[in-house]
Amino acid sequence: MSAGVAASGVLARPLQALAAPLVIVLILAMMVLPLPAFVLDLLFTFNIALAMLVLLAAMNTSRPLEFSAFPTVLLVTTLMRLSLNVASTRVVLLHGHTGPDAAGKVIEAFGHFLVGGNYAVGLVVFVILVVINFVVITKGAGRIAEVSARFALDAMPGKQMAIDADLNAGLIGEQEARRRRKEVAQEADFYGSMDGASKFVRGDAIAGILILFINILGGFVIGLAQHNLSFAQAANNYVLLAIGDGLVAQIPALVISTAAGLIVARVGEGESMGEQLRAQLFGNANSMMLVAAIVGALGLIPGMPHVAFLLLAAGIGGLGWWLQRRTRADALPAAAPPPAPAQEASWEDLVPVDVLGLEVGYRLIALVDAAQDGELLKRIKALRKKFAQEVGFLPPAVHIRDNLELKPNAYRITLKGVVIGEGELHAGRHLAINPGRAGGLLPGTVTKEPAFGLPAVWIDAQAKDQAVALGYTVVDAGTVAATHLSQVLQTNAAALLGRQEVQSLVEHANKLYPKLLEDVVPKLVGVPLLQKVLQILLEEGVPVRDLRSIVEVLAEAAPRTQDAGELAAAVRAALGRAIVQQVFGQAEELPVIALDPELEKMLAQAFSGEGAALEPGLAETLIKETAAAARHQEALGQAQALLAPDRLRAPLARMLKRVLPQLRVLAHAEIPDTRTIRVSSIVGART
Repeated sequence: MSAGVAASGVLARPLQALAAPLVIVLILAMMVLPLPAFVLDLLFTFNIALAMLVLLAAMNTSRPLEFSAFPTVLLVTTLMRLSLNVASTRVVLLHGHTGPDAAGKVIEAFGHFLVGGNYAVGLVVFVILVVINFVVITKGAGRIAEVSARFALDAMPGKQMAIDADLNAGLIGEQEARRRRKEVAQEADFYGSMDGASKFVRGDAIAGILILFINILGGFVIGLAQHNLSFAQAANNYVLLAIGDGLVAQIPALVISTAAGLIVARVGEGESMGEQLRAQLFGNANSMMLVAAIVGALGLIPGMPHVAFLLLAAGIGGLGWWLQRRTRADALPAAAPPPAPAQEASWEDLVPVDVLGLEVGYRLIALVDAAQDGELLKRIKALRKKFAQEVGFLPPAVHIRDNLELKPNAYRITLKGVVIGEGELHAGRHLAINPGRAGGLLPGTVTKEPAFGLPAVWIDAQAKDQAVALGYTVVDAGTVAATHLSQVLQTNAAALLGRQEVQSLVEHANKLYPKLLEDVVPKLVGVPLLQKVLQILLEEGVPVRDLRSIVEVLAEAAPRTQDAGELAAAVRAALGRAIVQQVFGQAEELPVIALDPELEKMLAQAFSGEGAALEPGLAETLIKETAAAARHQEALGQAQALLAPDRLRAPLARMLKRVLPQLRVLAHAEIPDTRTIRVSSIVGART
């Protein structure tokens, strides 16, 4: 059975690949092959249905990139309308003398029933539709797409830098960074394609006018000269057929143009157009009541249609009254407990600030309650253990408490009393996270994953299988909070390494190699200096697991200097193998960015002495060329690493970290002899 399913899937893929070219060929064939009236009826009906389908799809998207195929759909539907115009023109001119149904029932219906059989009315309606489509909708959508494409291109470098900053800070992984970069590029490509595709739609509107008048003129000539019809008969047959043909093509064109305008005019993410309109247009009770009063006042003016105005005012006022009641009910405060008798203040009222805290709303207490076997407690223990194994020290314990000031489902993470992360959880529900490839909508509460900001939906347990089938990553509430806390720990590792943690780290290491620690700490290196050195390493993303190597380097370097920066540089050189492996993996050849020798001399002179700084012009040029080289490395799929002389590494790293947080600055002394250096680009080569 499974073999049969696999075989059918293999056969289906080539057929799917041939579907699009085959459709285009069939559309082009309609221009040259004669089609009977019944086939024209089917194709015109399909064209109308396709236009409505595109419009509804555009309205139900929460952001433009969810309908990234829209420019292609726009071109295909335009080509289809033009092909139908050519096919129907052939039938109208060949058989129009036989009667108004010569080109099929659809064209006859649009030519007779929609405009009452009056070709003058039909001509006016057609011109109005073309003007609306060409002058208003298509022109506006094209202008929005043009401006959006320009803004998207201008903002691309800043967005790329923001993604690289999050990646370097550990907020996102490499896979998520690639997805975001791809999304930024797709956004610029989408608006650029929409800008170009809108030109085709405007051309289609012009072609519709020309085809109409060509059909009318050609019909008169053929009817009068070849079929000996009277002027009235020719007008009745050919003009109505031409107008019906124009209307049956122009109405779907108007629908498609409206869909294009809706797509490019979308603002905001996470909500469909219907949800946005409901919340932003019809969600204000005061506005509804004011509109009801104005409409009711207009209905009382003599001569006005009182029933229509007053009926509408009553409906709007009733809706506003209902919204106002619901808003007041939601805003009612909970019953306050009776005030406790006042007591004298004491030192017991002074609560120490938690180094790392987790505060939860009352609905999340079950997740952190040991009596209820809270799953989040187990996860926190596991992630602290994982952090210690990867980074090299045990982080402070997470103090968990409930906070009635928070929303019932809210939580927040604090570092020394300062909020550094917050979000909402729904106990008993699952979070379906869209990693970028999920398709389809899920019933639930739209939100964003708190750790990495990915689009997500809170769903019920029954919808878990459906979400997995659509490509979503589904996790429970405890996993969401644990992932967020883990990301916060990684990002703030240097701030979490306090004096107490360093002392505990020294005591633990003293059990493993007591003689080494006894000779170095605190004789040569005090605990405050050791803490500063370790924090410098952590700020640059270097784990401190290999404490033995760190202490051995300090034992050699501390007699010469007590400067934390110089000691950290010496430690980095000793940990070079681990640092290089962290950046480049197991590759033998290291593609790096290098500095031009002349630029190295200028930087060495600029950074020499106390309080030295670069001249603004040189600093700007250095940052610009380094950023260009880093983008080149990224485009080649290589690590973004700048190789600098030992004495320049630290000041360059401090300066470039602000604007290029994803760039790793390495010193020559940190490169192992077993690795080969390959210079991919040189900064300052044109200086």
